[in-house]
Amino acid sequence: MNHYCTYFDRGFLAQGLALWRSLAKHDLDSVLWVLALDEYTVDVLREVGGTWLRVVTLAEVEAGDAALAAAKANRTRVEYFFTLSPCWPQWLLEKHGVRAGIERITYVDADMFFFASPAGIFEAMDGAQASVLVTAHRFPPWLKRYERHGMFNVGILSFRNDAAGRGCLDDWRDRCLAWCYDRLEDGKYADQKYLDAWPERLGAALLVLPQAGVNLAPWNWGGVDFGRLRRVEDGELVLFHFARFRPVLGEWWWQSGQLDYGVMPRALRRAIYGPYGRALVAARDELARRRAGFDFVRRPARSGREFWRSLPLRLVFGGGWLRVGDDFFNLRGGLGRWSGQCLAKLRTIFLRT
Repeated sequence: MNHYCTYFDRGFLAQGLALWRSLAKHDLDSVLWVLALDEYTVDVLREVGGTWLRVVTLAEVEAGDAALAAAKANRTRVEYFFTLSPCWPQWLLEKHGVRAGIERITYVDADMFFFASPAGIFEAMDGAQASVLVTAHRFPPWLKRYERHGMFNVGILSFRNDAAGRGCLDDWRDRCLAWCYDRLEDGKYADQKYLDAWPERLGAALLVLPQAGVNLAPWNWGGVDFGRLRRVEDGELVLFHFARFRPVLGEWWWQSGQLDYGVMPRALRRAIYGPYGRALVAARDELARRRAGFDFVRRPARSGREFWRSLPLRLVFGGGWLRVGDDFFNLRGGLGRWSGQCLAKLRTIFLRT
């Protein structure tokens, strides 16, 4: 049995439910542990419930943890959520590991979605006899500057319940409790930059998963040969990270989250974002049946300097998508694909970075 964990609040409730439905479809013998960050989420998920969806309240994780309380008092809400990244799976292994038979805990971000069985992930980890699994950001050449925020992505991480796995989690937790802020400082960035030291620190106990179809994301699709990934049902695409993808107006206008990296071609949008769009709407509708009036949480529109800085790029390349069925139209005739490379070139010319 595979045990997974994630955390989210009401703002990501639809995404979290869509994640769970995709996991339940592709890994039948699995458990998803959810750290629910507000009471609304606790109540709804316990109704959705079942044996395989297990809900833990934030109060349970915080109880008696003076170091976590101190961290909560000196950082923003988002920074506190970053701090929870190692604390949550570490707490699970400590409190439920033996009793629940958790031999390995796999953390996944709430805005991820399974397209195929994750069995290959664990087969690779077992074959390498690794205690910890990570995935690299795999930035294409024009996005290498983003590596300053970390070589590896926190989106999916797996820790075996052994000395090396628990030791890695304990160390990561201690470091995040001491410093975990949404800024670059002295070689640190949030919860993520700490992972850069893991290859040297863990050695053979760490597996950097090479599969392009696991943690495929807006920032790395441009560096992948999609000849074998055009058909989602062939199993090559296992797990996609839908970072920054948000509904803006109703079900028909969405923020792509891809403008800074390069906008995915329409055929791939249909294959990847089409099913996820349906899954999000289905999750929203299911939640609305349980809680009248529930809808997607709308993020505030860009304003001020950020709005004006991104306006030329949005006008030329398009940052929003029009949804019609399973199609997401960029309305730029394919030009959006070059937005990331153009932005990188402009930074080189004007910012010399």
